[in-house]
Amino acid sequence: MTSVVATTNKNSNASLVYAFLYKLVEVFTEYFKELEEESIQDNFVVVYELLDELMDFGFPQTTDSKILQEYITQQGNKLEVAKTKVPTTVTNAVSWRSEGIKYKKNEVFIDVIESINVLVNANGSVMSSDIVGCIKLKTMLSGMPELRLGLNDRDKGKTVAMEDVKFHQCVRLSRFESDRTISFIPPDGESELMSYRINTHVKPLIWIESVIEKFSHSRVEIMVKAKGQFKKQSVANNVEIRVPVPSDADSPKFKTSTGHAKYVPEKNLVVWSIKSFPGGKEFLMRAHFGLPSVETDEMEGKPPITVKFEIPYFTVSGIQVRYMKIIEKSGYQALPWVRYITQSGDYQLRTNS
Repeated sequence: MTSVVATTNKNSNASLVYAFLYKLVEVFTEYFKELEEESIQDNFVVVYELLDELMDFGFPQTTDSKILQEYITQQGNKLEVAKTKVPTTVTNAVSWRSEGIKYKKNEVFIDVIESINVLVNANGSVMSSDIVGCIKLKTMLSGMPELRLGLNDRDKGKTVAMEDVKFHQCVRLSRFESDRTISFIPPDGESELMSYRINTHVKPLIWIESVIEKFSHSRVEIMVKAKGQFKKQSVANNVEIRVPVPSDADSPKFKTSTGHAKYVPEKNLVVWSIKSFPGGKEFLMRAHFGLPSVETDEMEGKPPITVKFEIPYFTVSGIQVRYMKIIEKSGYQALPWVRYITQSGDYQLRTNS
């Protein structure tokens, strides 16, 4: 793993230095895909050019990778040509967007994505839970539009307690603080507009009950019941339930009421895959493994059952986009599209066995 270090010759703002280093890593990763010692050596000239634009006289300058890619390319001959002209974005107040962008069809795609982190103990009690969310944009808009996005986080006197809220630099923070309107001139293409965390009690959307029985070191039998604890109109897609098994298990046999199960010996797991899991439904998986007849005193841990899933058209916090206004001086009509996705984050259920 590559480490990035910054030095200063005076007592600088530590937060600023850390923020710049994170941005530096983000830019290098955009250019080289993997930030490793070898990739830095192979792209030394480009790294030198990027550093020259990212910081000047100790002050961060242009740090948006999309803008940097307009005039710093990986081809050496283009680097020299680009130096003859200063991009408008360097001196423009809107440093994250170029002028003169044109599209035949103007559209904005908004993704509200929430990940659920849940830890359930062996007795079935939820030990910890929270929601980590973000709003991602894909903007294909001409000119220099202003967008105004409103959420339902304070509708009808109800509030959703968002914590650790972080915005893209394009958002006007004063406007959000005054009336909760997210007002901004968007970057072109894909970007993350904001991220947030909601520290709340979350009922596990897919509930797991398991019974794991070992018989005289000759065999182990596993029964797993999965229940969808979300509304019946919704469907969880690409569900994966990963059940740990002893490292010396062999001769697997499976029976499932839906989906299919497979043994992954290199990870000591049974992976039960269900392509479509409707809310309110209950499914069962049984597994049988042989165990060596020789007893061993080796103590193995008790890894938890983990679950992966994705539920479209649904947010567990209830956050929704109330409106999206697009204002541009040419007055064109643009279509906003909104998509909601709830997915598993760190989703673990401990077992007794």
